[in-house]
Amino acid sequence: MDLALAIPLFLLETGWVVLDAIYGAGLEVWAAQGEQARIDAAELAFMERLRVLQIAALVLVVLAAVFRARWTVIAHLLLALLLGGALAGERHEWEKSHSSPGCVRYSAGC
Repeated sequence: MDLALAIPLFLLETGWVVLDAIYGAGLEVWAAQGEQARIDAAELAFMERLRVLQIAALVLVVLAAVFRARWTVIAHLLLALLLGGALAGERHEWEKSHSSPGCVRYSAGC
């Protein structure tokens, strides 16, 4: 019974993230037409939604652990790790695109 719940939940949540990346953040960036303020707002909103979904997945891990649903715990831990990787990648891209060009890390101007 646990596995029958864990697999659809995992697929639903990963599908949610993919669709949010494509239709939520992607279309908002496309609609901004190069307007940097709207692009930044869309990227920050997407990172916040990823963080909220990661927290929700970890809360579900705790609830599933309380009810001893080990496959649901495994599925949501995997999802939380995937969300953490996606969030780290988004933050890396954000920092890379917003750092000053040609800046050496240990120079006085950075």
